[in-house]
Order: sequence, then structure tokens, then C-alpha cells
Amino acid sequence: MIWPVRRLALIVNPVAGGGRPARALPQVQAELRARGFEQRFEYTKSLAHARELALEAAAAGEVAVAFGGDGLISAVAGALCGSDGVVGILPGGRGNDLCRVLRIPLKPVAACGVLASGVERRLDLGEAGGRMFAGIASCGFDSVVNRIANETRVVRGSPVYGLALLRALPSWRAARFEVRVDGGEVRRFAGYSVAAANSRQFGGGMRLAPDASLTDGLLDVVIIEDMPKLRFLRLAPTVFSGRHLRYREVTVVRAREVHISATEDFTLYADGEAIASLPVTVRLLPGAVRVIAPA
Repeated sequence: MIWPVRRLALIVNPVAGGGRPARALPQVQAELRARGFEQRFEYTKSLAHARELALEAAAAGEVAVAFGGDGLISAVAGALCGSDGVVGILPGGRGNDLCRVLRIPLKPVAACGVLASGVERRLDLGEAGGRMFAGIASCGFDSVVNRIANETRVVRGSPVYGLALLRALPSWRAARFEVRVDGGEVRRFAGYSVAAANSRQFGGGMRLAPDASLTDGLLDVVIIEDMPKLRFLRLAPTVFSGRHLRYREVTVVRAREVHISATEDFTLYADGEAIASLPVTVRLLPGAVRVIAPA
């Protein structure tokens, strides 16, 4: 069924993607008016503010449209988790990985067509430390890369993650992890990272968990064990195609819940945002949110 609601609340991150949403907003509003939508917009001051705006939109019977990056989408979706609220998506971030996975056009004006002709889909969400995420939560070497990427201002777009990787690798030392999947035996290893993937990609197209699904009720837990740094550098580009799964140091296990601890005080990042500190339990919430996606 084509989505019938014609009232939108645009929740806009004005600084996402180098200010892309703010620049594109006039064209987006013109396109939505031409398609017969009632609309209003508000700029976000923080992710907490975005969650408040999403709840206000749902209470007013409006579609809460996240116009920004994956972090904003996860904040809006998390606010409406388990409610009757509906989420719309317009791309405006660095990587726009959720848009890529959902087949939403990567140009904001073109993506307005999905709001007009899309259908409702129920998507899973991940949860850790009381925060929801739609994409991939990861820690370890990924924690360092995410921190560097978020601090970088010179390079924009998805290339920032490649630059951050090259900056992080020289000083990296393998950490000791403990991982317990669905309450089973504890797995102990030295390595680079552990990720809990609700979606298949992050970082602007890196297919870390190529078989993960937003609707299967499971997390794909991706473990990357220790290896020489030169071998890791050879592995890194293969993540864009999913061929990294051929490396013996890479393991994927499916689970509803995973507990992660480490010898270092890593921060768990999801969709580009810091959401929890280790030790942490990440769990999957099946069919948690209603989202307008392409038919």
C-alpha cells in the first residue's frame, strides 16, 4: 500500500555532510510542495533534540522525516521505536549507508519521490546502553577510526574513513576481547574489532556484513582477529565488496544478543555516533520501527 499521510515534519541536521541538508532544503521544500505535501521543518540542536522533535511529530500525526546522516536517522527511528510513529528519510550525511541499503536515492530532491510513492516497512533496530541504532555498532579499532573521522574537518564525505584508518593503524596494538553470543560460551581472542550489524554496510559503502538484513530479526556479529598490519591493509579495501569474509581472521555469527568486553576502554560507535562504553550488551529489536521505503 502506498503511504497515505501527506503531513511531514522535516527534522534537519544543518551541519550534516558539510551542511548539505541546509543548502538543499529550499529545493526539497519546493519539490514536496509540488507533490502536495503539507510540511514544516526544524533544525536540530543535538541528537537528543532530534528525538524530541520525532516524538512531537508522531503526536501531531506527521511523518517524522530525518534529513541528515545515518546518526540522525537512527535517533529519529529510536525515538519512535515501538510506537505508531512513522519515519521518512532524506539523505544528507557523509556515507548515507541506510539510504543505500534501502534503495533510497542519494540526492535529496530525488528522494522526495519515496515519500510520495513509497510503502511502509517494519525494520529491526539494534539497542545498546539504552540507545537505538539502525545500521552497525562496532568497537575496537573501529572506535579509534570513528573518533578520528568525527574530529576531521578537512576531508569530507566517505573518504574521511579511509584517511582515519591510515592515521589510526600505525599506533594500533591488538586488544583482548571477550564475546558471548546469545548467552553461550565466552569466546576470547586478540584482534581488531567486534561489530554487531543490523544492516549490511557502513562508512560510505563498506559491506562489513554483506548478508545482514534489516528485517530478519538477527544481528550479524563480525569478529576480526589479530593479523599483521600489512595483511590488514590488504583486507581493508575488500570490505567494499564483502570479500573480506574470505580471510581466516574474519568470522560472522548470527545472534539476537551479544555481550562484548575488552581489555581497553573502547567506545561503541553506531552509525557514526558514540552510543555506549564497553563492557556492553547489544541486542536486536525485531520490527521495531515503521519506515517509508521504496515500493
